[in-house]
Amino acid sequence: MPELPEVETSLRGIAPHLIGRRIERLLVRDHRLRWPIPADTAERAAGQTIVALRRRGKYLLFELEQGLLLLHLGMSGSLRVLPGTTLPGRHDHVDLCLDDGHCLRFRDPRRFGMLQWTPAPAEAHPLLRDLGPEPLGPAFSGDYLHQRAQGRRAPIKTLIMDSQVVVGVGNIYANESLHLARIHPKRAAGRISRERLNRLADAIRSVLADAIAQGGTSLRDFVQEDGSPGYFAQSLRVYGRAEQPCPSCSAPIRQCRIGQRSSFYCGVCQR
Repeated sequence: MPELPEVETSLRGIAPHLIGRRIERLLVRDHRLRWPIPADTAERAAGQTIVALRRRGKYLLFELEQGLLLLHLGMSGSLRVLPGTTLPGRHDHVDLCLDDGHCLRFRDPRRFGMLQWTPAPAEAHPLLRDLGPEPLGPAFSGDYLHQRAQGRRAPIKTLIMDSQVVVGVGNIYANESLHLARIHPKRAAGRISRERLNRLADAIRSVLADAIAQGGTSLRDFVQEDGSPGYFAQSLRVYGRAEQPCPSCSAPIRQCRIGQRSSFYCGVCQR
């Protein structure tokens, strides 16, 4: 599933082509996404100018003159800016047709994505109102993590993947951040010192920033908006590397299950 770095990469790729453009037409070929696209979505979007484009967690927010479009890439979704005459493929479900003759095309083979129009403000939407702070924003810190971890017996990996605690730290980036911070993924969140949580917050920011700079991680379906792959997969330290040597100490990387997710760690570096 595209995580925060993949969504941010898509945002940065499409924003220059969309901001300030008028939507001539919203063409929906298949309404059957994770939640069916409401029948009036195309009518609400048509004729409006895209004023701004931003991200909240894994959601893309297209701010219009009235209301906004809320889009989620789901498990396999991708966005491309193409000439409007480009013939659609089998899984090209939505086109945002622009006044310059181009379109933003949403492709989603598994149809787990979503597209909805909603009135502003976005933060009042049920999908957004309970989200935690952005990990790259000023509200996220080791002190904040320490506050949220108090009394928690759940593994620290489970805590940092909880979108109500902090958004966008998916499975890949949780594994990588915990290794960089030298914290075992099963360690009870409430038993970790403030100092170590400060180190973890720094590691989360560092890992996500590096992933964004490299265009995300291409695992299975994800590609950037121009069709090229993300290259952070080449920098992974532990994720998907079971039995391979740890880049820090050369001990074999171990694998376990936490919350039905595969977890990778070094038994030496992450005691």
